[in-house]
Amino acid sequence: MGKIKQKGKTGAARVYITRNQALKKLQVTLADFRRICILKGVYPREPKNKKKANKGSTAPVTFYYTKDIQYLLHEPVVQKFREYKTFVRKLSKAIGKGELDTAKRLENNKPIYHLDHIIKERYPTFHDAIKDIDDALSMLFLFSTMPVTDKIGAATVANCERLCAEFQQYVIRTHSLRKTFLSIKGIYYQADIFGVEVTWIVPYKFSQNVPTDVDFRIMHTFLEFYQSLMGFVNYKLFNSVGLRYPPKLDVAKSESAAGLAAYDLEESNSLPSIAHGDNKQARKRIASLGNKIGDIVEKDAETDERPEQSAAETNDATVDNGGDDKLDEFKAIDEDTTDAASKADAQVSSVDTSLLAPFTFYLSREVPRFSLEFVIRAFGGKVAWDPVLGGGSPYAESDPVITHHISDRPHLAQKYEGRVYVQPQWVYDSVNKGHLERTDLYVPGATLPPHLSPFVKLSENDYNPEEEVSAGEEEEEEEEGVDASEDKKAIETEKKVEEPSADVEEDETEKAELEHQRELEAEAAGVEYSEYMKNNKPSKSKKRSSDAMNADQKDEKEAKELSKMMMSNKQRKLYNKLENTNVKKENYNNNLRNKKKEIQKNKKAKADK
Repeated sequence: MGKIKQKGKTGAARVYITRNQALKKLQVTLADFRRICILKGVYPREPKNKKKANKGSTAPVTFYYTKDIQYLLHEPVVQKFREYKTFVRKLSKAIGKGELDTAKRLENNKPIYHLDHIIKERYPTFHDAIKDIDDALSMLFLFSTMPVTDKIGAATVANCERLCAEFQQYVIRTHSLRKTFLSIKGIYYQADIFGVEVTWIVPYKFSQNVPTDVDFRIMHTFLEFYQSLMGFVNYKLFNSVGLRYPPKLDVAKSESAAGLAAYDLEESNSLPSIAHGDNKQARKRIASLGNKIGDIVEKDAETDERPEQSAAETNDATVDNGGDDKLDEFKAIDEDTTDAASKADAQVSSVDTSLLAPFTFYLSREVPRFSLEFVIRAFGGKVAWDPVLGGGSPYAESDPVITHHISDRPHLAQKYEGRVYVQPQWVYDSVNKGHLERTDLYVPGATLPPHLSPFVKLSENDYNPEEEVSAGEEEEEEEEGVDASEDKKAIETEKKVEEPSADVEEDETEKAELEHQRELEAEAAGVEYSEYMKNNKPSKSKKRSSDAMNADQKDEKEAKELSKMMMSNKQRKLYNKLENTNVKKENYNNNLRNKKKEIQKNKKAKADK
């Protein structure tokens, strides 16, 4: 006899656990449970059958995996939460009794927890961490622009500003920026970091009102984790390019709102420093390292040549034997990773990262310096700005080195010779398209071309706003217009001539008699035969409708209908839904194309006038 299965202890009831059961098991409050779940990456789950998972109950509850809760039992941060609660209770008791010495001693021994081990658990490799920094960057940039309130501390805002500036310094140094887009929400950026596309959004630097309906406790928990994560990532990124981390901050420039110019990047020394300055033997060993490394490289080259010679000899032997014995081929384990790395290198090489390197830009006080400085420097350009935007500008406004002057005013009081005056959009459009746009289209005061998102990937039949109307399409439109006018003329002539009643269905003989009758009436009315035939010529649109379906198309349509008949009811509904969405999308794209043609036709008519 098999083992009897007890109700509620097998299947979904054992795999899932409710939130109340998890709170009792961990012995923590709901707020602490939310914090630990966010930090550890444990999220609610949706079982296939809620009734079975809840042991027969249909009450609305939140489920978690039992293994995840078991995993949280051994987390050191949970113990730190308990110690912190004990500390708060003791501190409040000491302050209530007036024992200031005890309160001071407790404050000095306040329990502190770190998230280093959690980050190493969630991201075993650096590549995994880079894949997950999109949300981290967006939240850090958001809090770096928030005002200091009772919910958002000054230290939090300053730390977010520092981490964001460090990441921007790395992107500028490695020229990793690829795309940027100005939207209503903010400015979107995309950088290529170790072959991973990282996209984040930066809000505009306007005065922000802190909303009252947002739970900042949950936001702070995410922000706490993201700060630790970005600290690790920035450290690894700086070390990968040989820079010392953290970079030095010039306090005087920072206080004068220099922004990214306040950070001084220093090269890190690869060799360890000598502990004792008088250690001559250590210095001699370091000096002789170059010769030793050269000897090792030569030996490795010789050893690499020998296996190649032996492999060639064995290949010759197999050819002599007639190729009967075939050797096994073993692929390298890291072959896929090397292919991905080579593809990433090819993509990087195709992007012109030094697009703005020959130019020096000057930013007027009305343009967004925080964004333009980052984009221009990431593509190799040099930037100066108005003193109103902050200190630390490397050039004055009248410096002859400046080649481009970026302004967002319709009229400028003073202009310098030898400079190109453009609006800020010229920089973003040039960067997105990979080449320098025409500057005459972006002159201050001019109507700018549309700023399109580079993140939209168009398929074959999608509407492309940058696609120009071809001459063939214009000729077709003109022909259709001519056909429509001819149809109108034919209707007018038919109105003059008495027509028989159209309500009666006619066969071929009746149609021929009617046509003969019309010819006679037209001749009696004084209309020439050539003019009558010209007015009654069938239009191309009618020909297209009559000759639209040839034999192949009919066979294809019949095959499609037969396959549709063989579908089940569910499959047929899904197929019809897909067809309807495709038709709606096609109609939408055609409407956009027609609107563009009308706009271009109106512009052409105005230009001719």
